[in-house]
Amino acid sequence: MKLSRFWLAIPALALFASGASANDALIALSKDPNQWVMPPRDYANTRYSELNQINKDNAKNLRPLWTFSTGVLRGHEGGPLVIGDVMYVHTPFPNNVFALDLNHNGQILWKYEPKQDPTVIPVMCCDTVNRGVAYGDGKIFLYQADTTLVALDAKTGNVVWSVKNGDPKKGETGTSAPMVVKDKVIVGISGGEFGVQAHVTGYNLKDGSKAWRAYSEGPDDQILFDANTTELGKPVGKDSSVKTWQGDQWKIGGGGTWGWYSYDPQLNLFYYGSGNPSTWNPVQRPGDNKWSMTIFARNPDTGVAKWVYQMTPHDQWDYDGVNEMILADINVKGQPTKALVHFDRNGFAYTLNRENGALLVAEKYDPKVNWATKVDMQTGRPEVVAQFAPGSAGEDKNYKAICPAALGSKDQQPAAFSPKTGLFYVPTNHVCMDYEPFKVSYTAGQPYVGATLSMFPPPGENNLGNFIAWDAGAGKIVWSNPEPFSVWSGALATAGDVVFYGTLEGYLKAVDMQTGKELYRFKTPSGIIGNVNTYSHGGKQYIAVLSGVGGWAGIGMAAGLTKDTDGLGAVGAYKALANYTQLGGVLTVFGLPE
Repeated sequence: MKLSRFWLAIPALALFASGASANDALIALSKDPNQWVMPPRDYANTRYSELNQINKDNAKNLRPLWTFSTGVLRGHEGGPLVIGDVMYVHTPFPNNVFALDLNHNGQILWKYEPKQDPTVIPVMCCDTVNRGVAYGDGKIFLYQADTTLVALDAKTGNVVWSVKNGDPKKGETGTSAPMVVKDKVIVGISGGEFGVQAHVTGYNLKDGSKAWRAYSEGPDDQILFDANTTELGKPVGKDSSVKTWQGDQWKIGGGGTWGWYSYDPQLNLFYYGSGNPSTWNPVQRPGDNKWSMTIFARNPDTGVAKWVYQMTPHDQWDYDGVNEMILADINVKGQPTKALVHFDRNGFAYTLNRENGALLVAEKYDPKVNWATKVDMQTGRPEVVAQFAPGSAGEDKNYKAICPAALGSKDQQPAAFSPKTGLFYVPTNHVCMDYEPFKVSYTAGQPYVGATLSMFPPPGENNLGNFIAWDAGAGKIVWSNPEPFSVWSGALATAGDVVFYGTLEGYLKAVDMQTGKELYRFKTPSGIIGNVNTYSHGGKQYIAVLSGVGGWAGIGMAAGLTKDTDGLGAVGAYKALANYTQLGGVLTVFGLPE
């Protein structure tokens, strides 16, 4: 009976549509603020909700209403989906999925428990995280750590189809949330620290057959570039990638695609970023190393790239470019613009025209960024400071006090955009590093890093994070709230003039979106690296968040690491975190009192 009620609660169009009509149904569902049908709320990645029952005047009255333990103790990134009367909750490895009945405070309707080889765990770079499931055509799509993409019947949890997207024996793993676009399910790959040749792949929604695959590096027929592909308005030219690598280094070139995806239905383009080139030792890979560290705009039907923009040529710092692309129509220097806004790991916030890739704004969103002075607006290239550029002298030595650290001024934790204020609300890291490269050899399935890191707050400061409001048209911080640790959760902006985010100590916080003034806080059972969402059920608005400390910032606690340089340098910076929280995967749902 419960399943029947759930099934009727979802519009029939969403259940039985296929192909392009399935995409229309998903767009329609995403416009219903009572539900949360995509990991980032909508195709534009805004993480904005029109619900306003919870507002800046009554947010102080919020309280936890019910909780659910996932039974898994590693880092819980991502967040739940809400479709009709059902909430879908995922976990880190082993990547269980629960369907919870919202009519009965989260009673379990079904549970999916994949059987995975635990040898995949050692080849997962920075904890065993998973960033969420996707929905479309009556199916829940799970991307497992072992790179298996699974389509589950949303009603029963039964497997409809599954397909393998990579090979963990080569260091390829799955951590990202899939994205459903039209009749395709799009997934990327992790493994930049293992020398993979990374890619994004489109699978057919109906049966899981592969439609296309686009690599980050390689010949044009592999990266799916044609004569019309441009960068900053100019054709990239033939073999634009392989010309920027020494020999066949591109075959183990990294460029992971484990971040978030966005989509513009009018332009029929989807957007994402590629990660660091392999190895982390830049001396071993001279050249721009295209197209690592790049924003891609691709056609979801064919995978062919319309335009690209490489933010950090010849990356020398592990500044992965995988952070989300937020699509927003805003004024840029007085001009209405179809913008793409991206807060890169390298500490610069980029505003581009999402139609053609024109660079409009590139400014530091943490004043302590020092590896580059600015971005040249004509060439799009950063003006690098040699003192803070590992390998710039052609040698392996320890480069001191580089800001930001390898985990960036922001990692994968997604920002939010409010059309009411026109501002972006950004969870950030405020961390610097010492970086010492060393020579490393490639062996398939073995770490291919080649650098030792230590991380710490900027000199003279104590806080490791800030939560900021950002004007992407002007390229400036509007307000900033310091946090003792990095803000590793995703943000949520609402029509109630409230912004929500979580902290590594475990606090859910609500702040005034105009001023940043704190309105509410509650300490959940574990540190929050999940993404806050909101939905309405039975006429009442709720806030939901997964807590469960881990991820790169919490890898010391999650994996039991103790040396300061462990966890690719993060353990030393976040050592004090164990004084404030402990491991534990829990969903907490908040609401106003009756």
